[in-house]
Amino acid sequence: MSMLTPPGMGGKYRITGDKYPRMRRPRNRRRIVLAAVAAVVALGLAGWGTLQLIDAFTGGGAKTSASGGGTRCKPAPSPSAAPPPPLPRQITVNVYNATPRAGLAKSTADELKKRGFKIGKVANAPADYDKKVPGTAVLLGATTAQNGAFRVLGTQVQGFQAKTDTRRTTDVDFIIGTAFKALDAKASADVALAALSQPKPAASGKC
Repeated sequence: MSMLTPPGMGGKYRITGDKYPRMRRPRNRRRIVLAAVAAVVALGLAGWGTLQLIDAFTGGGAKTSASGGGTRCKPAPSPSAAPPPPLPRQITVNVYNATPRAGLAKSTADELKKRGFKIGKVANAPADYDKKVPGTAVLLGATTAQNGAFRVLGTQVQGFQAKTDTRRTTDVDFIIGTAFKALDAKASADVALAALSQPKPAASGKC
């Protein structure tokens, strides 16, 4: 027996020569598995926390509706109700002739009266416009007439030019130009006037 062999040990534990087996504990497999699982869980929690931070700083992405599924459509803003245009009988028209043709102001005024307009003054055009209107007509009135009387009277003649002045009355001047031949046909004028009175449909919402 070698001097290195402890007393009472023999067999495979017997040490001979100058070499002897290394004595070490067997590996604990359960401890290794638990350590691996803990590492995976820690990585998962770290990733989840990172996603939560990103979501918080970016506003949470697209919002879904409470009913589940798609995004919520934004309702269109309700347009303010525009006042209806005045009726022809609510508009007083002054008819002026700026052409060399005699009697044109009276015949035009008579036709406008048949179509329901109130007629004010009928005369030759003032010096600022006499023989200086190359188009069909000039409609002249207060600034409030732009979205009211001008639109209604404009259904009776095409190619007119609208101008405003400082008057405080609601009457409108119809100044006949050199290119004027006659008012638009009553049938087409009535269609245009009816379309003007129809309210526009409200815009739908956008998704």
